[in-house]
Amino acid sequence: MTMGGAAVLYEQTGHIVTLTLNMPELRNPVSDPAIITGLLEAFERMNADKNVRAAILTGAGTAFSSGGNLKSMAAPDGNAHAAPVDNRLWYVEGIQRIPFAFERLEVPIIAAVNGPAIGAGCDLACMCDIRVAASSATFAESFVKIGLVPGDGGAWLLPRAIGQSRAREMAFTGDTITADTALAWGLVSYVVDDADLLTKATSIADRIAVNPPLAVRMTKKLMTSGQDMTLERVLDFSAAMQPLAHATRDHHEALGAFMEKREPSFAGK
Repeated sequence: MTMGGAAVLYEQTGHIVTLTLNMPELRNPVSDPAIITGLLEAFERMNADKNVRAAILTGAGTAFSSGGNLKSMAAPDGNAHAAPVDNRLWYVEGIQRIPFAFERLEVPIIAAVNGPAIGAGCDLACMCDIRVAASSATFAESFVKIGLVPGDGGAWLLPRAIGQSRAREMAFTGDTITADTALAWGLVSYVVDDADLLTKATSIADRIAVNPPLAVRMTKKLMTSGQDMTLERVLDFSAAMQPLAHATRDHHEALGAFMEKREPSFAGK
């Protein structure tokens, strides 16, 4: 099925959802309103569907995402000619809703970067929990090349993915890096042949999906929240969440399966 029109394809196989940015003729610009709407709707659906245990995000065609639509930006009614107050609202009510939606997404999501991830497209990959790149993938924090700053949270996201020095190098130069460089810098976890990209991403999703789904969702919440917490607050939050995990049927099923030397069967309860 599709959501957000045809701009974002939503496909569920078992416990895994694959989202595909589906505007290949424009290289999947994440700033497009239809893609923004499609992602927000898809995330709400996944949060509500307890049968979903992991997700994959990729792009149709040869690009993961080109970021912004420069032709639209340069048009007479585009951002380049808009009043500053209108531009601010365009970001707040538009693309900036995406990183908030990723932060609220309860299931782990894997970026399967199938081609160029440029500007906001690079930041989109950073919003995902795990990143896998095709060998043809490239990455660029290229806002400075067109006289702009990262308007979608990239100044927060990229340093957390690769550290301050590398992130600032990418942001200040706007240079493009290869998939192999992204792997060396820790931006992605794996680089695989283009033909094997979704197979690799799905194998990771499968390894996630076999675990107790409530524990996975709580672990993601804990790790996401922990990025801005002191150790003391993380420990307090962990102490509050752990009794909830102990009370789940899946926890008792895992203990029983371990003691009985059998495979567990988790129901998400």
